[in-house]
Amino acid sequence: MMPISDQEFDRMRSLIYSKFGINLSLEKRSLLVGRLQKILRAEGFSSFNDYYDHLLSEKSGRGLSKLVDHVSTNHTYFYRESAHFEYFRQHALPETIARLKKAGSRDLRIWCAGCSSGEEAYTLLMLMQEVLGSEYGNFDAGLLATDISDRILATARTGIYPSERIEPLPDPLKRKYFTRHDRDRVQVVEGIRREAVFRRFNLMNAQFPFRKPFHIIFCRNVMIYFDRQTRDALVRRFHAATETGGYLFIGHSETLGRDQPLYDYLIPAAYRKKRP
Repeated sequence: MMPISDQEFDRMRSLIYSKFGINLSLEKRSLLVGRLQKILRAEGFSSFNDYYDHLLSEKSGRGLSKLVDHVSTNHTYFYRESAHFEYFRQHALPETIARLKKAGSRDLRIWCAGCSSGEEAYTLLMLMQEVLGSEYGNFDAGLLATDISDRILATARTGIYPSERIEPLPDPLKRKYFTRHDRDRVQVVEGIRREAVFRRFNLMNAQFPFRKPFHIIFCRNVMIYFDRQTRDALVRRFHAATETGGYLFIGHSETLGRDQPLYDYLIPAAYRKKRP
């Protein structure tokens, strides 16, 4: 295994922090070295300094994309932290639909940020179709799902997963929205897959490019990798990108704090943008 000096580790973790907001502590040193060995060997870098210099000089962005693929963790499964999906189904989505109907609008905007391999995004779409039923086609009701990893987005677009990944889902959803792909894998039905727009997006962008604010944002188990300053800045950007009265769902191991001024607390790790 190629060793890493203190200086090399500091340079690499500073680069990762500045580009992706991921805060690597000293305890993550061996983890970082282990995850990057394959890149260094495959691409012929003689040291971590050599690799670092390449990342700074390489213009296409492919090197940084490959770096974040190896550094970030993408562990997820369908219906993870199910209380959020139940709140979405029973409260957040019906209330949002009622407001849109009252305003004479059919433009339902939902964003799954840090979508990983797509399980969360597809679950939300299944629930949207369950709640809206035959009215789904009357709404502009697709879903934007973004992640920083090109590799994981490619997986998400296929909608193909190991069979055990869907075990937490209620049986009616499993029967209705999946087909058998092969002996060990299932695939999300095409009618759900076509409603998801998967895009690469870095949440560290100083400004979000969206023309219209979202009614509901899910960004769960992403901010656990960020320090307080980065988290607070991201939450402010989410707030600016959310309709008044819109919803923000974060991971159960994350919190905005009940005293923050931007959102009202609903249930653990679920918030609503304050009205003026």
